[in-house]
Amino acid sequence: MHFATDFWLTRLCFQRALGCLYLVALLVAANQFIPLLGERGLQPVRRFLRHVPFRRAPSLFYVLCSDRFITTTISCGIALSIFVVFGVSESFGLVVSMLTWALLWVIYLSLVNVGQTFYGFGWETMLTETGFLGIFLGSSNTRAPVVVMWLIVWVLFRTMFGAGMIKLRSDPCWRDLTCLFYHYETQPLPNPLSWYLHHSPPWTKKAGVLFTHFAQLVVPWFYFAPAPLCYWAGGLTILFQITLILSGNLSWLNYITIALCIPCFDDRFLTRIIHISHSVPANMTLLHAIAVGTVAVIVLALSWRPARNLFSRRQLMNASFEPLHLVNTYGAFGAVTRERFEVVIKGTDAEVPDADAKWREYEFKGKPGDVNRRPCIISPYHWRLDWQMWFAAMSPPEFHPWIFALLEKLLEGEKRILRLFARNPFPNAPPKFIRADWYRYRFTKPGDRDWWTRTYVGEYVPPITLKRAADEVH
Repeated sequence: MHFATDFWLTRLCFQRALGCLYLVALLVAANQFIPLLGERGLQPVRRFLRHVPFRRAPSLFYVLCSDRFITTTISCGIALSIFVVFGVSESFGLVVSMLTWALLWVIYLSLVNVGQTFYGFGWETMLTETGFLGIFLGSSNTRAPVVVMWLIVWVLFRTMFGAGMIKLRSDPCWRDLTCLFYHYETQPLPNPLSWYLHHSPPWTKKAGVLFTHFAQLVVPWFYFAPAPLCYWAGGLTILFQITLILSGNLSWLNYITIALCIPCFDDRFLTRIIHISHSVPANMTLLHAIAVGTVAVIVLALSWRPARNLFSRRQLMNASFEPLHLVNTYGAFGAVTRERFEVVIKGTDAEVPDADAKWREYEFKGKPGDVNRRPCIISPYHWRLDWQMWFAAMSPPEFHPWIFALLEKLLEGEKRILRLFARNPFPNAPPKFIRADWYRYRFTKPGDRDWWTRTYVGEYVPPITLKRAADEVH
């Protein structure tokens, strides 16, 4: 990283980017949290709180966890994120700015800590960790604390280098350069370009793996170098993240990583691109300086286990070591699946689920279903249920008990759950029986009209009625 001390414009860009990420994450929560985790959700927060003490998962929802309170909390978070995106909070000075960022952090931490399966992704803890550091960046009328900029770069280093190390350790295809032969087809939510990349020449895929290793194992060390090396390191990382955005839908993982790259560029660099005049900000107040020093000591103390994990033979991926998620370890796609399996949910209104019954399929919004439907483009948005269905297809339903809760809600015709689907094949009344089948999906070959071909593999969940589904859940 550079050794300059002027980061006023850097801070401005970073805060706006972080505010946008909060806004996206909270809009996702506004649309999906209640159906998935509300009072009638697949994994109700109320039930979770009965078994997990506050000290293990600090959350506002220990105070109250009704759907109305959760919705109000998320709405407050959306309003606060809009304030920071447009700089409203900064116009009231340092105290209001820090308080706004602190409230955003508390709100999102509260969601993550009770989110269970549906919030168990690395980008959730990335946002909570980065959001915590954002509290201490200060407002536009104060000097940007260089120490916090370094701590943000430390998050970036762990994100990239951790992802690189987990690849070398976990799957031989990263070492023999063949992982991209499978990844474009088997990733959670491919996009239209994934089909073309899957059919690209083998040498381009091997070159892509080499670039991945370079971007994740070599480049991160130059984040801490003086300019212009840190500029090049930040720029190459942004370029790498753009290639990932183009090749698939990974929620806001790539976008938050790009935001973390912003502190690699000081005002000396950014003023060549962005022309904003501003007066020289005042020095940090004593209390602000004490707060920054305190958080630096805390982060350094908590960094020991994540740093050791980076070089451990038993490296953990996307793990937290304390309930506030202040310093975490990250990684992505340590193992790449070779074949794509999908769980297809079907219902029938027949009295008996025999060979004469007509089964109609439920269509998800993001994951592959109808072989004729073009893959989606949704990032940085995140369809949580679709992602979990991707994981569910890798193992029997007993490992994913929320699946039975989902089937129960579909048999009940639960409207909130049905809004998470692209198509409800039973608009007038819910089905009498429901089942789930296992299919193997493959991209079609060039020249074919469809996007996918699929082959029936077996029964995932046999035909069940509402009573049977309820028994499985309870």
